[in-house]
Amino acid sequence: MRRPIAVALLLSVLEAGGARAQGGAGGSLAEAAERVRQAWLAHNVEAIVGHGPSVVLQIPGADPSAPVDRAQALELLRRHLRGGTERRLTVSAVREVEPERGYAELERRYVVAGTSDERRETLFLGFRKSGDEWVLTELRSAP
Repeated sequence: MRRPIAVALLLSVLEAGGARAQGGAGGSLAEAAERVRQAWLAHNVEAIVGHGPSVVLQIPGADPSAPVDRAQALELLRRHLRGGTERRLTVSAVREVEPERGYAELERRYVVAGTSDERRETLFLGFRKSGDEWVLTELRSAP
């Protein structure tokens, strides 16, 4: 009796995973912003940056004048996120500004390690559409 239930459960999990894998990277600009939001909350820098070859970062500790390659972006974001504990992160705006280019705005509330003061930060995310996927090309931080 337990074996058929376990097999059915396993098959349903595999089907759901397959559906996510097929549609996971594509989708709308709002879905791309939500994926970055969830990755930020988890401090998953690989998922934040995605698979793009480079990204413009304007965060404390990064030179905002030029795009950085993926490996450097991962390290800079890792350092930026290391000292903070997320309190809240919400998507406050999503706009496609021209065909295949869009942006999202996230409102972040966090606490720096060793303090109890809540800080606020606005994150501006720039995206470019590549095929059916929105790719992060720019991440800017403003207090």
